[in-house]
Amino acid sequence: MAVRCRACSGIDNFDLSDDLSVPQADESKRFGGTALKKNSKLSNIYLGLVFLLMYLPILVVIVFSFNDSRLTVGWKGFSLQWYEKLFQNSSLMEALGNSLILGVLSCLLSAVIGTLGAVGMAKLNYKSKGLLEYVSILPLMTPEIILGMVFLAFFSQLNLPFGMLTLLISHTVFCVPYILMEVKARLVGMDKSLEEAAMDLGLRQKNLFDITLPLIMPAVLSGSLLAFAMSMDDVVISVFVNGPRLSTLPIKVYTQMKTGVTPEINALCTLMLVVSVGDIITILSGTQAQRQRGN
Repeated sequence: MAVRCRACSGIDNFDLSDDLSVPQADESKRFGGTALKKNSKLSNIYLGLVFLLMYLPILVVIVFSFNDSRLTVGWKGFSLQWYEKLFQNSSLMEALGNSLILGVLSCLLSAVIGTLGAVGMAKLNYKSKGLLEYVSILPLMTPEIILGMVFLAFFSQLNLPFGMLTLLISHTVFCVPYILMEVKARLVGMDKSLEEAAMDLGLRQKNLFDITLPLIMPAVLSGSLLAFAMSMDDVVISVFVNGPRLSTLPIKVYTQMKTGVTPEINALCTLMLVVSVGDIITILSGTQAQRQRGN
């Protein structure tokens, strides 16, 4: 009887565990799937709020640039008069031209200096390399107001007249680290065996840049775009090193913002936004085409 009871109890325990395991697994999967659905919904709501806060002010500026009324408190009708008045505003057009010239020149100079600096630091191996890399990106970690004061004192000691030259030097120094970091990150992930194979095929050491430049060109373009945007956006450094007869677009807009937002400023922001998006699309398409040709 004892043996029979033990066997029966063993069978009963086995059957109960088998019967209970399947519903528990199904129930855990059901609750897990419900939790994942809730998390995905919360993530979508969070992303929607983030994008709304990011792009709603830009959308408001674009919409009110076509407003018929000068006041931005209500919509009075569609009109293009503020774009006409923008192009008739000689002071804003002059400031825009100065900013474009300054942005293009500083972008080109910083692209050359940053690319050569990144390639040089990647080729050399020495003990103080880490310190040099830290010093090269120091302008990024320094507040702009401190950089502006430093440039002001430096140019005053050199007796340089404040104007386009001082602006160009300041913006170039400020923009070089952006391109340096982009190119350096690209060089870290680049296959070094390509240069070794080129040297085995007879390519000289001084011509190795012909192999490296096409590979790092996407990083140079993205860093140049970022440097151009930072140059066009800068206000603090430009205030310190700007000349009395020269005005850039950010300074001009900043001085006009003290009296309130005008529809001309909205129209100008809309045009600059369209140009910026067009530049980004052009550079991304060119980079993608170059990668496809490389593959």
